[in-house]
Amino acid sequence: MLNKLELSQQQTKPKLDLIELILLPIAVLLLSLAAIFIKLSENELGPNATIFNRLWIGSLTLGLCKAIEKARHKKSHDYKVQSKPYTIRDLFLFVAVGSVSALCLLTWAWSLTQTSVANSNLLHNLTPIFATLGDWLFLGYYFDGRFLVGLTLALRGAIAVGIEDLQVAPDHFLGDAVALLSAVFYGGNLLIREHLLSKFSVTTILLWNCIVGGLLTLPIVLSRENKLFPSSFSGWLAVIGLGVLCQVIGQGIVTYSLKNFSAGFISLFLLLEPLMTAIFAWVIFGERLSIFNWVAFFVVLAGIYLAKSGQGSKQVMDD
Repeated sequence: MLNKLELSQQQTKPKLDLIELILLPIAVLLLSLAAIFIKLSENELGPNATIFNRLWIGSLTLGLCKAIEKARHKKSHDYKVQSKPYTIRDLFLFVAVGSVSALCLLTWAWSLTQTSVANSNLLHNLTPIFATLGDWLFLGYYFDGRFLVGLTLALRGAIAVGIEDLQVAPDHFLGDAVALLSAVFYGGNLLIREHLLSKFSVTTILLWNCIVGGLLTLPIVLSRENKLFPSSFSGWLAVIGLGVLCQVIGQGIVTYSLKNFSAGFISLFLLLEPLMTAIFAWVIFGERLSIFNWVAFFVVLAGIYLAKSGQGSKQVMDD
């Protein structure tokens, strides 16, 4: 017979899944704004400076959140501080998560200067393959046929959006390779975050991610670009939007969701991001959005639904 705790856990689990599936579209919505903010920011800043501002603003916001949280806990009479000492391995993983995140952003930005936007986006969207492979190789996940069919279907839908503009040319090889490398880095970043969540909070992981990434990006900006900060009101709004809405809230929801869903499934869900960006570009900049784009959007949704109902979408739970 189930005890009260087990019964309570079983009753609350469907509610948690529902909350997660509501939060993930919000994260996709916020992250899809990144391309819009980047386009606005790059009217006066280079791509590396845009990334740097995104990360230092994210660091400042997360630092304030940590300070407020700590002050609130100190006022609670029944609160006991439970410090978790950092091991050498923890420090290595924190440096790794920030480094891999910065490399993902920098390689993707650089690939856009070496190949077409269509090629870069298409190859960057292969992240679910590497995240799923990493979950299987390093975290012991098992993915059934239903999940893999959903993965294939969603990837086909995402790839279909950019396949018409795909350019195959020898002079694009370097840019294509770097764009593919950015997908590997993104998948690796999700896997490290997934592992760190067993010991540390979402805020702590993201704070390290932003600080390490910002420190790595700063010398690149200083050596390659002439301008570090925006000079106009619209420029500041763009980088603040990147730092707060995309880096803190959007990536915060993604990291929180890794508590209950695998990195493979999360990265699969994020395939909706470029499609949402295309819709925003249609509304804001008047860019063309064809019937084919809408069909691809629903194909990705169907793939996500199949993957969600298959084995491997959810976080591995110990019995």
